Amino acid sequence: MAKIKYTYNPETCKYEPIVVTPKQMGKNIFRFLGISFLLGLTGLVYVTIKMPLIDEIYQLQKNQELKSEWSALYQQMENVSEQLLALEQNDDQNFRIILNLEPLSSSQREAGAGGREKESATIEYPLIRKAYEKSEKIVNRLDIESQSMTQLKDELQKKEKMWAARPAIQPINNRDLTRLNTIFGMRLHPIFNYVRPHNGLDLTAPHGTPVYSSGDGYVTFARPNAGYGNVIFIHHGFGFETRYAHLSRYNVTEGETVKRGQLIGFVGNTGTSTNDHLHYEVVYNGNYVNPIHFLNTTLAQEEYNKIIKVRPKKLD
Repeated sequence: MAKIKYTYNPETCKYEPIVVTPKQMGKNIFRFLGISFLLGLTGLVYVTIKMPLIDEIYQLQKNQELKSEWSALYQQMENVSEQLLALEQNDDQNFRIILNLEPLSSSQREAGAGGREKESATIEYPLIRKAYEKSEKIVNRLDIESQSMTQLKDELQKKEKMWAARPAIQPINNRDLTRLNTIFGMRLHPIFNYVRPHNGLDLTAPHGTPVYSSGDGYVTFARPNAGYGNVIFIHHGFGFETRYAHLSRYNVTEGETVKRGQLIGFVGNTGTSTNDHLHYEVVYNGNYVNPIHFLNTTLAQEEYNKIIKVRPKKLD
């Protein structure tokens, strides 16, 4: 049984039961529904404004993951940049010094980077723009370093040919040498008995002692020539020529390519000579130079033997 609500009537001085008419009931229901609707709408608006949607939550998580990946990628680029810097420093401070080349300046290493940096200015997101700029700088530096390495390779090949061609070993093995006359320049000629230029070194050794080429080159002259007797001229390139005089016989012919340590002839006493020996000359850019400056005095006997061992020993 429902409770009956009462209200005080001042006119009758009595409590009278409250009678709710259908009209009043309808108003109450409508008022309740209206208030509920407004409260629900307000709550929905608040939740919509203050709380992200599921899609937004997913996108936020995805963005965070992408930021982490970008950060990791950027760190990798930093590591690559540091490794590249070490290579550039090795290039400038070691390779180029060894090959007698000038180090690349900072302007040379940064050449072409400006245009690429301008392209990155159109990127809206700072994180991506920063990574893009970093990657473009690395690409540019790698391109410059690649060109530098090509230059170093070409220069090394050139230097290797020059080092191989440069007269650098004694043309007679030390174990066969009995005497070395180091007088270069003016001296009293032993036969003509007057002072005249002596443009080489005299290496005394027994008759038939092997004579070796002191550097890579090719034979331009291999026949008797007045005071030289049987003589060989070898053109080494890079301004160098060597001459081997008073030979007993040849082991090469004109136009033949020879290597350092290759057997080219044998000690003799031909031409203007008083005993078995080799007269050895070095000519640089058309001028006689003292051969003593080109003899590798630090070369051990075993190393010398290895050089002449691997060269052809063709005999006439």
